[in-house]
Amino acid sequence: MDLTGPDGADPSGTVHRCSLDAPGHDHTIDDRLLERLHTALDAAEADPRCRVLLLTSAPGVFSTGMSLVAAADAPASDTEAGGAFYDLLTRFTRAPLIVVAAVDGKVAGGGVGLTAAADLTLATPRSTFALPEALWGLLPCCVLPFLTRRVGFQKAYAMALTTWPLDAAGAAGCGLVDELTDSLPDAVRRLAFRTARLRTSTLGSMKRYAGELWPMGERSRAAAVDELTRLMALPDVRDSLTAYAEHRRFPWET
Repeated sequence: MDLTGPDGADPSGTVHRCSLDAPGHDHTIDDRLLERLHTALDAAEADPRCRVLLLTSAPGVFSTGMSLVAAADAPASDTEAGGAFYDLLTRFTRAPLIVVAAVDGKVAGGGVGLTAAADLTLATPRSTFALPEALWGLLPCCVLPFLTRRVGFQKAYAMALTTWPLDAAGAAGCGLVDELTDSLPDAVRRLAFRTARLRTSTLGSMKRYAGELWPMGERSRAAAVDELTRLMALPDVRDSLTAYAEHRRFPWET
């Protein structure tokens, strides 16, 4: 299976693939990428043969998270971006198929949210995972509920508090990565072979039951969106985002 090919399904139909790469995205998460991911989920759920939605990206960088340029252009009171991203991650946890992130390189910010909300994350040894939001005066508001669900409170809290990146071994050790591999295609093939035997109804039941054991309800969503909206309206944060959007200057360079 070619993980760098165009979006779509493999010949058996059990795996649908969606690449995070697209012209103009620069490995960031914006409205266009959210729409593409929802479209990929729609197609995967509509195909009775599909068992896996595979998220991939070009070698070296999986996702650098929120588009800072788009954030700088958005009104300070905008709540739509945070809510839309949270809703996508929630859909990952509820869709009646296995959402798999295939990571080969850097993951930061909202990209960590994508891997945390995925059912399984496969990664190469050179991959790293970091939450740098605090450097901008922000918090990974929409990521933390899903990351805490996956790795536990202390590890998620420490990643957000220190901004220190995890290497691939550390991510595997805390459960953020399910399998370390030198060959993502081989790992995907093994998974596809195994999951082809599962019923989509069983997958749906498993994810619904798991969601009841660790609910991600409206209260968590409201807390995440409200806090992100508050932080995004702070003058220092707005100034930092504008300086990056206009001059590519980071907060610690001022």
